[in-house]
Amino acid sequence: MRDFQLPGRSEVLSMNGMCATSHPLAAQTAIDILGRGGNAMDAAIGAAVLLGFCEPPMTGIGGDCFVLYRLPGDDSIRALNGSGRAPAAADPEPLRAAGHDSIPLRSVLAVTIPGAVDAFCHLSETVGRLGLDAVLAPAIRYAEEGVPVAPRVAFDWATNAPALQGAARRSYLIDGKAPQVGDVFRSPGQAEVLRRVARHGRDAFYTGEVAEDMVSTLQSLGGVHTLDDFAATRCTEAEPVSGSYKGAELFEHPPNGQGAAAILLLNILSHFDIASMDPFGAQRAHLEAEAAKLAYDARNRFIADPDYATRIEHMLAPETARRLAGLIDMNRAMPAAAPLSEAVHRDTVYITVVDRDRMAVSLIYSIFHGLGAGIASERFGILFQNRGAGFTLQQGHPNELAGGKRPMHTIIPAMLREKDGSLMPFGVMGGAYQPTGHARFVSNLVDFGMDLQAAIDAPRCFAEAGQLKMERGYSDSVRQALADLGHDVVTPEPPLGGAQAIRIRPDGVLVAGSDPRKDGCALGC
Repeated sequence: MRDFQLPGRSEVLSMNGMCATSHPLAAQTAIDILGRGGNAMDAAIGAAVLLGFCEPPMTGIGGDCFVLYRLPGDDSIRALNGSGRAPAAADPEPLRAAGHDSIPLRSVLAVTIPGAVDAFCHLSETVGRLGLDAVLAPAIRYAEEGVPVAPRVAFDWATNAPALQGAARRSYLIDGKAPQVGDVFRSPGQAEVLRRVARHGRDAFYTGEVAEDMVSTLQSLGGVHTLDDFAATRCTEAEPVSGSYKGAELFEHPPNGQGAAAILLLNILSHFDIASMDPFGAQRAHLEAEAAKLAYDARNRFIADPDYATRIEHMLAPETARRLAGLIDMNRAMPAAAPLSEAVHRDTVYITVVDRDRMAVSLIYSIFHGLGAGIASERFGILFQNRGAGFTLQQGHPNELAGGKRPMHTIIPAMLREKDGSLMPFGVMGGAYQPTGHARFVSNLVDFGMDLQAAIDAPRCFAEAGQLKMERGYSDSVRQALADLGHDVVTPEPPLGGAQAIRIRPDGVLVAGSDPRKDGCALGC
């Protein structure tokens, strides 16, 4: 139990339904949808679309999503891939000929076709109960009336505002500046898009005037995107990948998401007695950093479009983890594994909902970098993701840019089945950090017996690009000990990601936690 004399949050408990996400208006919207007879999928979709107006730097209908879900009365975990593809005419050769070793982040060349809207429409039709018109109504109202900008959202907006260009500056700045805390953000153009989707389904987005607006904007900037690329966009069902950690089973979305890296990381960590270590000490931080370097090197080698990712079984094999664990020196930091050129970053939103019937949804939704590519459609103000920066230009690599191909994605929803039978949909936002965040969250629960909120609140560190990024929650003595081991210890300006989780206990009680690093909360009913 936490010390009630110190700042902190308690877990949230309820019986009839629960939502945990990164903005309170979205959490309340999900609970309202449940109260109107919607199920967890209805609530998750409604809240997710609303997050595009509560947190525009993080997500929007110009982005992608991945979903894990469990239906009532069914123990199986299902996966849906709502990520879009590169335009059919995409070609890496002109980029290589121009001297690029990676795809320019804030350019039309990094824009892939948005996949989230098709996925939301598909899930609403096949799993939801209320229908799109009811599910999208809250987001339409908030897009028109406006949402006051929350503190963390204002921070992210100001950080990334220089990326905005052309129509995006008109749609996502107020008087030429990033909105400040309390400023009201409105998006009437996107409200109109959602009204059309609510009436006519996914075709209202991927064909007709909305698609023409997006394509003409992209082509005017040199993009090779076509109306056929948009019309052909379809989500795909998939089988989750899974692995066990000390009796708990972790389910992750398969490639092109990076969930397999989280499983590999836990497989490596299972060869060490983490439970005997100080949870916030140098030994655990060092071990996690070294294991992450090895797991991310494997990710960079193997994860790609599922039609091209052929080595995932090898990546998840116990022998692979055993051999990698043997490379870790507990007395010295290894050099960072040589990264490939694909870009990774930290911007997305996550939502989890559980309903009265114990349908569970784990959904993550993103435009990649803060404010995506910085490009918005001229008429409707749809902000495009820059997920194409997740491709590599390395010839012959499974994740090499090619027409009609999905890039490696950083966003990964998860579910954890615990030893006592509890099921927990959870997610950790934070781009490249996410596999490390998943592994640390699971270890906090399994190795140290933390409750959900404590496991989310706990300080984080992350080995990335030759540095060990450590939040301010670590002591100076721990930082010095890690520096003495050879780590380049730095304190990042933003926190490392965010997290949300709901535990469905065998006795029927729902327990949730929400990350104070974001503006959101967990709400029950």
